[in-house]
Amino acid sequence: MDDFMLDETARMIRDKVREFVKNDVDPEYLRRMDRDEIRYPRELYEAYARHQLLGLRFPKEYGGREMNWVAECAAMEEIGYLGTAAGCSFVMPSIVGEALTKFGTEEQKRKYLRPMLQGKLVAAEALTEPRGGSDFFGASSRAKDMGDHFVVSGMKRFIVGAEGADFFFAYVRTNLEENAPVQARISAMLIDRGPGVEVKYLYGLMGTRGGGTGRVVFRDVKVPKANLVGPLHGGALVFNTMMIPERLTSAAPCAGGMKAALDVAMNYADRRKAFGRPIRKFQAVSFMIARAQTLIDASRATVYQAARAADAGAPNLRRIVSETKKFVTEAAWEVVNVAMQVTGGIGYTDVYPIERAVRDMRLAQIWTGTNEIMSAMIQHDLYEEFRTERGRYRDFEKDAMHDDASEKIFDDDDMWKVYEVEA
Repeated sequence: MDDFMLDETARMIRDKVREFVKNDVDPEYLRRMDRDEIRYPRELYEAYARHQLLGLRFPKEYGGREMNWVAECAAMEEIGYLGTAAGCSFVMPSIVGEALTKFGTEEQKRKYLRPMLQGKLVAAEALTEPRGGSDFFGASSRAKDMGDHFVVSGMKRFIVGAEGADFFFAYVRTNLEENAPVQARISAMLIDRGPGVEVKYLYGLMGTRGGGTGRVVFRDVKVPKANLVGPLHGGALVFNTMMIPERLTSAAPCAGGMKAALDVAMNYADRRKAFGRPIRKFQAVSFMIARAQTLIDASRATVYQAARAADAGAPNLRRIVSETKKFVTEAAWEVVNVAMQVTGGIGYTDVYPIERAVRDMRLAQIWTGTNEIMSAMIQHDLYEEFRTERGRYRDFEKDAMHDDASEKIFDDDDMWKVYEVEA
């Protein structure tokens, strides 16, 4: 249905992933994940790698396929049918790989990026801390400079993939001066799982189970200077770049996940009869389904607009991906709830997977920056654009029936200026 939005390469990888999702993933494996019998889906992760599906955008010399964001989003949409936990293991190499590709040294790419895309190493991004997730620059985990290495101490939590991770892409405070500028406090670095790194799988998650979300404690961990990613105290630069993959990888799988839930509801509505006819014939049900499909189509369009903007390096990219993450995750939440409403009481049971989709999708509005943070960033960036673009378009304000400048009073100074002129 969305072929017109994809080029030949994107259609090819979408079809390949679609076949993998349809035929190569055992439903019982996903059920075991949801029962927390699997703490990290390494078997599935390695299957992604065998099919050369990890890190599609990255150079071939490191195991990627040198595709663009549109192609990767097409692949992620199909992965969305597997649920959010399986999706996390698929997208994490895209997130961490972005940092390594953009800011990593050649040694880091050989040591971490290549084996990660081969499925030999699992990465996790360690950002959120117990004192708060959205206050990124207030991170209290710290790295003491010891000359040729750092000693890292602190705690991270809600780290997706922590249970299975072989190394962590972590943000820690390296500028320990009390009055250090906010934008020059943090550094990004690679921390191997080893002595001093304690991982606890302890969260009873509502959904997104089996993805290895846990708490990570760094207890005087020795980290070589060679593991610094980007400039010292330059974590803000790295993080601002990482907003793009984090938010696109949050949105794109949701487009597939919500369609999966609606497919179940539509099949149910077409077969379930009440008052002598299929319930899809009732306006209340058919209108809900129409609304849900409209949200799915709008979400796909928004995702691929953002993907094209990312491929083009659009100047307003941060606003676009923030809008995409906010809109698509909120649309997904509405659609999975529609699916449950259409299926009624049986949809609230585990006879259908809709209850799992509802539990999974709720988290999408929280991670990689809550949707309230997305709104704050959208309006901030929009006003910056508004100021630079002022005067570029027709001044619609002057088309008012009575365009009287003396009535446009915004503060006390304006009032007294008008008062003095008219006096």
